[in-house]
Amino acid sequence: MPNRSDSEPTGLHPETQPLYALVAGRLREDIASGGMSTGDRLPSERVLAERYEVSRVTMRSALTRLSDDGLIASSPARGWFLHEGRTPAPAPPSPARPSAGRAVQGFADYALRHGLAVRTHVLESGVRAATITEAEELRIAPGAPLFTMRRLRFLDDLVVVAEYNRLPLALCPVLPETDFTRASLYATLRQASPPQVPYVADYSVEARQPNEEERGLLEITDVTPVLVATQLAFNQDAKPLELTAAIYRGDRYRFRASITD
Repeated sequence: MPNRSDSEPTGLHPETQPLYALVAGRLREDIASGGMSTGDRLPSERVLAERYEVSRVTMRSALTRLSDDGLIASSPARGWFLHEGRTPAPAPPSPARPSAGRAVQGFADYALRHGLAVRTHVLESGVRAATITEAEELRIAPGAPLFTMRRLRFLDDLVVVAEYNRLPLALCPVLPETDFTRASLYATLRQASPPQVPYVADYSVEARQPNEEERGLLEITDVTPVLVATQLAFNQDAKPLELTAAIYRGDRYRFRASITD
């Protein structure tokens, strides 16, 4: 049960990319326009972080992205260098924004579409200050109010996933007063004023063995693995809307997506 539409492209509109990806794109453009030659050394990570006004963690992620693309390479104790044999070039154009008929699906949307009974058990919910990492992902100020919720989701009374949702409270102030044992999170967001429509998402999935707490929550008694999905959803205005970590039973979840140019 993917939390995104089966037809949704994997590419993101430029404003909806993670912060490190935006910084990587800016750095790529600066390298291309700065007349650098093969083997030239980049400024230190500290200097680059100050120049682009981001944390060193975000800067390191941006540099790693360009390293993965083969544009730069690191040398232990010496820093980052323009990769030998590579000519700096501007970043390729970003994919087009998905059409209006495509949007991120929530768990309840999936259940409704497939005629399944959905049940939710809220483990905990409340409002707290956003951490620095969460603030960078959601593009809010560190310490800004964040609505958080942990819950178990069931289909036809079979537990499928444990979710951890984090959303900027300013986008939908009614979240703390909403009974999410009955209400759909995405339906609540769509009914906000102004509406917050989950439009596109940056989504990743990895498999691993569950820990003891996850075994208990997901009723795993054998060697069944879990699939850990991390999603950063963006609204119709390309603003970060929801950061979610979802831990699925591997025998009750299938991820399906269409890949487009």
